[in-house]
Amino acid sequence: MNKCEEHDLKMTPQRILIYGELVKSKEHPSADIVFRRVKKIFPHVSFDTVNRTLLTFSKIGIVNLVDGYYKSKRFDPNLEEHHHFRCTKCNNITDFRNRYFNNIRIPQDIQSQFTVLKKTVVIEGVCNECSRKHYNQEGE
Repeated sequence: MNKCEEHDLKMTPQRILIYGELVKSKEHPSADIVFRRVKKIFPHVSFDTVNRTLLTFSKIGIVNLVDGYYKSKRFDPNLEEHHHFRCTKCNNITDFRNRYFNNIRIPQDIQSQFTVLKKTVVIEGVCNECSRKHYNQEGE
């Protein structure tokens, strides 16, 4: 939480709990999911507080914001270099590591037009569980 100190962000009990709930989760939760978990412990916390806290954490670099693909934003506490697989049926996001993707070269025209801060590959498809559900429904 040194990043919080660097940005003069006071660590309140609510912020500590919000961060703790995010870190415990392996599902890249949305603000709504984190809100529902935090509300069980702090019943008077507002959704706005949880959402703003998560966005602040993202802004200062202690969590990553994962594109919600036209759905709600998702948050990822894993700051190590990794990539994502997103199931287009259930919208679950799974982390994976791949050295080839880590070493993708940024095209020169992109480098000349933009300052690239991070490279993340997102692969989309259907997860095994959704495939099994689909297969079982067709097989019945």
